[in-house]
Amino acid sequence: MWAVFVTNSRSRTTRGPSAVRPPASSDGEESPRWVNLGRACEILGVNESTVRRWADSGEIRCFRTPGGHRRFAEEDLFTLIRGDQDHALEAAAVRRIRRRLHSGSKDAGWYGTLDADEREALRPLGRRLVELVGDYITKRQPRAEIEAEVDAIGHSYGDLLVSRETPLLRAMEAFTFFRRSLDETAKQLAERDQMDAEQAAMAREQIGGLADRVLLGVTAAYDDR
Repeated sequence: MWAVFVTNSRSRTTRGPSAVRPPASSDGEESPRWVNLGRACEILGVNESTVRRWADSGEIRCFRTPGGHRRFAEEDLFTLIRGDQDHALEAAAVRRIRRRLHSGSKDAGWYGTLDADEREALRPLGRRLVELVGDYITKRQPRAEIEAEVDAIGHSYGDLLVSRETPLLRAMEAFTFFRRSLDETAKQLAERDQMDAEQAAMAREQIGGLADRVLLGVTAAYDDR
């Protein structure tokens, strides 16, 4: 539910796979190396639909071969990765969550009850929440702003779940699953930043506080229905 993928706001001159041959490079520039969809997914660590969506929005230069197959500019793929280095650990956390969701583990059984529209609607909120956790611990953003955005995310989750008549028990199962995932992220942040025991404990407590804010937002939506 909360497993999502980061997007990048860089604009591109060539948008979408409209060409039937590689777009011409500017004078003096080396022609880019083009890779297929499978390789693009491997480089970015995302699924095929995400790569296609980024290409269609102009995030990645792309063209179609005469046979209709997409080819992607390898340079753009690595630029996307480099541009997200500040959130590398958070991106890894999202990929870990996705693997667990699709592995059929017992604590992710609720995920199979969601339809495609529900998953797609909740995905952007989830990605942002994981990023905010990292921002909060590393102080990349004022904490008051983060707390306000986390509150809003909690309410958005709740409103969406209520509008789709998702049972409260199912919502709490999902929350518990991701609360554990956020705890794992806190531990990894502590290791990456070489925190001592006291700092690590404080980081976990802070993340727990953010998770509680989300929970309050979700339950408030159910109380208001």
